[in-house]
Amino acid sequence: MNTTQSPGTPAQTEHVLIVRYGEVALKGMNKPYFERVLMGRIQSAIKKEPEASELRITREDGLIVVQAQAGQRTPLPERLMHRIAKVFGVATISPAIFLPGREMEDIFAACIAFIRDKKAERSAVSGEGTPISFKVFGKRSDKTYPIPSPEMSAKIGEAILAAFAPAVKVDVHNPDVRLNVHLRRKGVFIFDEKVSCFGGLPLGTNGKGMILLSGGIDSPVAAWMMARRGMRIEAVHYHSYPYTSQRAQEKVEELAQILASYCGSFTLHVVNLLPAQERIALHCPEELMTILVRRFMMKIAEKIAGTRGCGMLITGENLGQVASQTAEALITTDAAVSLPVMRPLIAFDKTEIIEKAQEIGTFEKSIEPYEDCCTVFLPKHPATRPKPETVLAAENAIPDVETLIEELIATKEIIRIGLENDEIR
Repeated sequence: MNTTQSPGTPAQTEHVLIVRYGEVALKGMNKPYFERVLMGRIQSAIKKEPEASELRITREDGLIVVQAQAGQRTPLPERLMHRIAKVFGVATISPAIFLPGREMEDIFAACIAFIRDKKAERSAVSGEGTPISFKVFGKRSDKTYPIPSPEMSAKIGEAILAAFAPAVKVDVHNPDVRLNVHLRRKGVFIFDEKVSCFGGLPLGTNGKGMILLSGGIDSPVAAWMMARRGMRIEAVHYHSYPYTSQRAQEKVEELAQILASYCGSFTLHVVNLLPAQERIALHCPEELMTILVRRFMMKIAEKIAGTRGCGMLITGENLGQVASQTAEALITTDAAVSLPVMRPLIAFDKTEIIEKAQEIGTFEKSIEPYEDCCTVFLPKHPATRPKPETVLAAENAIPDVETLIEELIATKEIIRIGLENDEIR
């Protein structure tokens, strides 16, 4: 590398995205597997972008780097970062400059150019001549490099001050620019921000579950949270047409599309529950209507899950939120199926669930005022502490339960959610 290059004239650099992962780094001997899956998910997330064919994704010493095949001389589009930010397993992203080689004069030049760009950005907003402060955070990942991190930080700071003072100054407490200079084996990364993402585990590393998806606030959040733990999802939705409208179902499909932006494409199974509700209302005590309907939902979901490779059911239930979600009611509901039932929201309060729904973009759609099947045949005084033997006796009074369930499944509608050619299944 040429060390006689004048300060402020950067060596050949390129714009990249640094992708960091959190929990994946703790996987020990399984870490390479999780890294490969994560890289595949990132590739899937950006493959529809116009630049996708020109990008390559590599990993190096705990980082994943997204860069153009022939070198990117201008910043990568921000929409690429937004897409990658939705990939579970990604902890933070930084738009960065990559400098191949590690000569100090080249590092000085690249950092000076970086500060020059930041100074221009600030002047465009606040006016020409507006001062800018900085602090250098040097990090020497390769300990064979002869200059330690504190000395490297000091030398870079001196070079920047020599190039710009007094228009640029050091502020160690609250700098305008946090100039991160990470020296690694193959070169140097220079960046000033870390964009926080959702973390978790890469999708597809933790089995597959069936979410009971309503049009409310809770169940989309529950599906998102399980997907964040690496679980692929499918969904079953119940309606009571003609008591519920087609628009109510369309709302659920739109919610599912929002989830697909995180979870990839999946199948939505739509079941008309009205025949079961009518038979329960005809043969059972009114106060047990809610709990018996929930048991039917679970039985149907379990049978569909068994044909789709799902190892568990997922619901948005929250302890004590409504009559069907008391401890006794949940125990009675679970007794209807043999698959484990995951309830990721079980100990959340409603405010926390709403905040998460707002964060992931499902809240506004969830609060649209369309009725769902749970409002049909709603008892005035539902049982909140049902006895399992009483519920089972009432259910046994319903004729041909298994036949009815098979008929409802046979007439279900199947809707593909997400992109047709999405690799995530």
